[in-house]
Amino acid sequence: MSVAAPLVLRVGDEPKLTALVRSSTVEAGLAQRARIVLLAAQGLPNAEIARRLGVSRPTVIAWRHRYLAGGVSGLGDLERSGRPSVIDDAEVVVATLTAPPESLGVTHWSARLLATQLGISFASVARIWREWKLQPWRRETFKFSTDPELDAKVRDVAGLYLNPPDNAIVVCIDEKTQVQALDRTAPILPIRPGLPEKATHDYLRHGTTSLFAALEVATGKVTDACYDRHTHAEFLDFLKRVAKAYPRVKLHVVADNYATHKHPAVKAWLAKNPRVTMHFTPTSGSWLNMVEIFFGIITRQAIRRGTFTSVKDLIAAIETFIDGWNERCEPFVWTKSADEILTKAHRKKTSNTRH
Repeated sequence: MSVAAPLVLRVGDEPKLTALVRSSTVEAGLAQRARIVLLAAQGLPNAEIARRLGVSRPTVIAWRHRYLAGGVSGLGDLERSGRPSVIDDAEVVVATLTAPPESLGVTHWSARLLATQLGISFASVARIWREWKLQPWRRETFKFSTDPELDAKVRDVAGLYLNPPDNAIVVCIDEKTQVQALDRTAPILPIRPGLPEKATHDYLRHGTTSLFAALEVATGKVTDACYDRHTHAEFLDFLKRVAKAYPRVKLHVVADNYATHKHPAVKAWLAKNPRVTMHFTPTSGSWLNMVEIFFGIITRQAIRRGTFTSVKDLIAAIETFIDGWNERCEPFVWTKSADEILTKAHRKKTSNTRH
């Protein structure tokens, strides 16, 4: 039996072939062909290469010849014979953007359902969705503000963030209401190598508290208090606490349009304390209040995954987190001007047609 001579690699091909073998992203078939060529270059017989790689001897011979004829590029797949598949991408895109028939009883297309409807493969639909960045399974929310003073309020609040008044303090105030003291029904299993932290899906409720917080825009420092309720009385009491925390200085307070923030008792106190000025975000625009950012952080880092056997434990955890926050806090940086916000907030008219 004749033994094939060692395959002579082209100059510079060995590093390329080695990279194909080691790559975790190339197709398995291409990596295997590169192995065949490298083993052949080492002088191994075709039968031995076939045995090591679990392929047939004719396969080894075929890829040796393909390499000799075309180098590394010759190891790729050849175009298949026969009539090429004809799939109209535009038809798939239009179908995706069109609501499914009511008879199907679904709200949006899945790749498999649309493929069946159009008589093409699931893989084709998935490919076209990737190319056109179509994701029918996703939904995002939006809200248009109907506040007649939208422009004025946005300019007022954004102006406070970007150009705060001299010798004054700007704070953002809001309530995180009905924070639940939840206790898991079994001890939490801690994180381990290869395993995330685990907690039971059910829990015991031990009451709620309402967290009031005032975020100082210039520093990120938070003044807080927890109350059993969240009426105008609690808001006024907290407002007095904030005013006491910043004595003898003009205080500008950003708040949303919650009714308790505009209660007659609050207005009366503000009239007696002119150094405190309220600034309200637009209706459906509470995202302009930067303390909401802090509420998101404390929820993720201290509340959502916590275990609390009582409201007292919950409040203690909140206070501990805020104490640590104030030691390491940095200000949130507001970057959007009022003009940039309002450009997106106002919908452009597409037609003057009256209906």
